[in-house]
Amino acid sequence: MATPLALYVHWPFCRTKCPYCDFNSHVRPRIEQALWRRALLAELEHWIGRLGPRRLVSVFFGGGTPSLMEPGTVGALIERAVAAWPPEDELEVTLEANPTSVEAGRFRAYRAAGVNRVSIGVQALDEAALRFLGREHGVAEALDAVDLATAVFPRVSIDLIYARPGQTAAQWEAELARALATGTGHLSLYQLTIEPGTRFFAEAHAGRLVLPDEDAQAELFERTQERCAAAGLPAYEISNHARPGEESRHNLVYWRYGEYLGIGPGAHGRVVVEGVRRATRNLRAPERWLAAVEAGGHGLEVEEPVAPREQAIEALMMGLRLAEGVPLARLEALAGASWRAVVDEAARVRAVAAGLLEEAPDRLVATAAGRQRLDALLRALLR
Repeated sequence: MATPLALYVHWPFCRTKCPYCDFNSHVRPRIEQALWRRALLAELEHWIGRLGPRRLVSVFFGGGTPSLMEPGTVGALIERAVAAWPPEDELEVTLEANPTSVEAGRFRAYRAAGVNRVSIGVQALDEAALRFLGREHGVAEALDAVDLATAVFPRVSIDLIYARPGQTAAQWEAELARALATGTGHLSLYQLTIEPGTRFFAEAHAGRLVLPDEDAQAELFERTQERCAAAGLPAYEISNHARPGEESRHNLVYWRYGEYLGIGPGAHGRVVVEGVRRATRNLRAPERWLAAVEAGGHGLEVEEPVAPREQAIEALMMGLRLAEGVPLARLEALAGASWRAVVDEAARVRAVAAGLLEEAPDRLVATAAGRQRLDALLRALLR
């Protein structure tokens, strides 16, 4: 049977740059859509030639703002990928979208192009918070876009950002209740983080922006888990909640350490070429990537083998994000050694005793408390 493969397509352009965003996104006065379509198809063709037979399990258009792509570009990429790597089951095709009326107006065209799941960057359901986050839409416009998406696409996800400065638990629960009331089957709920290079980083450094303290963040996280579980959308990953069967199949490939290809500026991948798992990273700047593709058919900046122990470490780091944990057999197959050789034994014992880690017969599982403190848990386990 052909190896399962997930395809990620990065569209690097946005209308504006949000103050919290450190993604590879850029504002340009004009985008030559036909030029970018040719380049993305050319890079896809390069990898079709290198990877050979695969079973395509998902396509994810991320960014940036992929809902600024022409639907024809989306359709052309889906069509070529499916022709090269036929899916065994129904293919999940996700597109990230902003809920402005201009972009929501393209929803039916994206559905016709083959998109069957949309992830809408609502980010907040509070007018002042939307202005603070630099968003172009209002609450009513966002809810209208979600309603339209639900009518057009079989599956819809909503993104929200919480633990914002001054946000109370009651305010967050009110926003969360409004999101749950839309009936969507998937919510991605992220605590606000301050990332280097963003406008918020500069404001925090100057003391003008202060996040809630750790206790307040912990309370917000716990209430999020409780409210979503009670509504039938339990957490299957640290920040992601879904009704059973509505989980993001594409992101599960990442978290289960499957094989995924990234095309477009700055896209990352983990693909097996000639029997060796390789880490790939594309040139980040859009114009540099475009010039490289036009010259050589791809925009690779880095392609290097991943050593067996490093593969097991990456699988552990990703898999402990999941409520299902990490299969021990998977760790051992990647490491070529006992799973116990991958983690610090004393730290593992302490984590189990502290209620942060569970050892099932066939897997390691971070508890809810462990997932809430995953960075610290991983630093201890992998030192």
